[in-house]
Amino acid sequence: SFRYSLPAGSPFGSLYFYRWREIENDKAPVTDTNIPSHLEQMLDILVQEENERESGETGPCMEYLLHHKILETLYTLGKADCPPGMKQQVLVFYTKLLGRIRQPLLPHINVHRPVQKLIRLCGEVLATPTENEEIQFLCIVCAKLKQDPYLVNFFLENKLKSWASKGAPNVISEDTLKGQDSLSTDTGQSRQPEKPSSATAAEHTESEDEPPPQTDDLSTSLDDLSAASLPEASVVRPNQDYNLVNSLLNLTRSPDGRIAVKACEGLMLLVSLPEPAAAKCLTQSTCLCELLTDRLASLYKALPQSVDPLDIETVEAINWGLDSYSHKEDASAFPGKRALISFLSWFDYCDQLIKEAQKTAAVALAKAVHERFFIGVMEPQLMQTSEMGILTSTALLHRIVRQVTSDVLLQEMVMFILGDQREPETLAEISRHPLRHRLIEHCDHISDEISIMTLRMFEHLLQKPNEHILYNLVLRNLEERNYTEYKPLCPEDKDVVENGLIAGAVDLEEDPLFTDISPDNTLSKKEWLSSSPPTTPDHPKNDGKTEVHKIVNSFLCLVPDEAKSSYHVEGTGYDTYLRDAHRQFRDYCAICLRWEWPGSPKALEKCNLEAAFFEGHFLKVLFDRMGRILDQPYDVNLQVTSVLSRLSLFPHPHTHEYLLDPYVNLASGCRSLFSVIVRVVGDLMVRIQRIQDFTPKLLLVRKRLLGLEPEGPVIDHITLLEGVIVLEEFCKELAAIAFVKYHASSTP
Repeated sequence: SFRYSLPAGSPFGSLYFYRWREIENDKAPVTDTNIPSHLEQMLDILVQEENERESGETGPCMEYLLHHKILETLYTLGKADCPPGMKQQVLVFYTKLLGRIRQPLLPHINVHRPVQKLIRLCGEVLATPTENEEIQFLCIVCAKLKQDPYLVNFFLENKLKSWASKGAPNVISEDTLKGQDSLSTDTGQSRQPEKPSSATAAEHTESEDEPPPQTDDLSTSLDDLSAASLPEASVVRPNQDYNLVNSLLNLTRSPDGRIAVKACEGLMLLVSLPEPAAAKCLTQSTCLCELLTDRLASLYKALPQSVDPLDIETVEAINWGLDSYSHKEDASAFPGKRALISFLSWFDYCDQLIKEAQKTAAVALAKAVHERFFIGVMEPQLMQTSEMGILTSTALLHRIVRQVTSDVLLQEMVMFILGDQREPETLAEISRHPLRHRLIEHCDHISDEISIMTLRMFEHLLQKPNEHILYNLVLRNLEERNYTEYKPLCPEDKDVVENGLIAGAVDLEEDPLFTDISPDNTLSKKEWLSSSPPTTPDHPKNDGKTEVHKIVNSFLCLVPDEAKSSYHVEGTGYDTYLRDAHRQFRDYCAICLRWEWPGSPKALEKCNLEAAFFEGHFLKVLFDRMGRILDQPYDVNLQVTSVLSRLSLFPHPHTHEYLLDPYVNLASGCRSLFSVIVRVVGDLMVRIQRIQDFTPKLLLVRKRLLGLEPEGPVIDHITLLEGVIVLEEFCKELAAIAFVKYHASSTP
């Protein structure tokens, strides 16, 4: 009886007891009773009692609540909604109790057990009057678990009843259940959170509270899932329920956007809990993986087939929690914008969820997205033959490549696009990973739009912090340096090497293409020193200055005088590229630092120079396009050179040597970026002779591109003239990158 439960002289006992008896005896609809105020006053009494006691000490009213299973009784009333409206009041009371009482309540068996039961009632039916109270209650439970993650073990329930219903032997007897109850302390606090105990007194209630079979859209869609599409689908799931997750999953589909966002926030808290058992249960015993991937798939499929790629690229940054778009208020609306924002918003949520998730949960979720969405939905779209379909699907792939921030999801995306191959490529096996092969082929597509979009996707992929990207596309083919021809040093070469030059290299200033170079076209020693950052005692210049001086001038002098136009326009000199090159190189170094790349090339004596060299499919396509720079549209040329300059920025000695060293001793039949440009310049010199008034036309085209001249009559040979301008600018950019990389390597 209550009177013996409370110590004599308790200032709150009688009032608390009175309030509880009032609630028990009230049968009228809640709105016609004082039940809400009684519950609020009970809560106030508990808070006041706690405030007037030592920290951690349980007062008599709280003792009464715990020992007399007040929460269990409230749950029973709430489940029956008796009196009408009681469920809402019970949810509010539980929420406030957990939120306002400072001492940990969830470890108590007479708290976490009714809390678990109440969780099952949440999300059973969408758009109910109690939906707001349900999500508030679930979120306060999630917040408590975030504070004390070990408590989550109370909420991983064994599926004992489901075994019995399927005719399995009931190996857990009533004696065992009673024995478990004896593990609780006098205050009802369980000592074994891993196996929440069941009290005999509540067995009847427990049997009534089995979760009803779900008949919502989510579970229906799961019946149609292919068992082979996800590894865990073919495996018997562990005998545990994670009803907190299940209820939140149901509420993510609420018609009320605010409820859905709160449910997503709750899931975000739960996936981040460090408890391995919870992480395993989350990914193997709940529908979380299916929810993420099925919604991604349905939102992707809802997109119009003909969304403008520019709209996909430029639509404002998406934040999953702020997916509130109004077509009427949008001045820049376009067909499909609502659907596009919904897809990108949900992708952002998946990305952030995986980013926050416990490690094993993150891997499982990302693999599900890979297998069920990337391969199952996106790949067929990227592999189709319709040009409009290819363009739209590639633009969407480009957008999510830019958007992804989770390392784990990025890894799965990289494996999807490129495959896991790391051995050197051969021409016969370039189609080993079909999607990679198709996307690289699209960089040289008959449609310039598809080529540009695919090149842009690769450009952004190369900026992602994942070592496999550059290795798979380029580095694996340069490991043995078999693009070089090895010449052992003879005595007279030694002093040349000591001055920073490579033995046997051709001095391009003696090459026939460069015999007419005027002093104005080279970077003088004075300009060179003024362009470089100032010398300090800590950062002295080294003897490699001569080598880099020659390398920079080699690139600057590639385009002959008569084909140059930048010196006629102010502010277009080589030095304009230095600042950008310095910033970009610094960013790349920060990304690549953790990959522990070597500081110098692999010694030629240790390289397998006899192996046939193939630059790889990616560089082959880029070099082929670079070789056609005089015959391609301006926009295509800009994108090809942009990707090549990105590759040149990587601080790996082999990419640097292959792409930026004009003096590398190329093996027979091999080409480098420099040799490709030399051939283009040779072709240019022949074609210049056939164009009347070449220089004035070239200058006019440059001024039009810069907006210094209004558009006028069409100029003959416009494609070639624009190609020459891009070529000149690209050579200046490569010179700037070479200089910046030299300076960085010479700085301790």
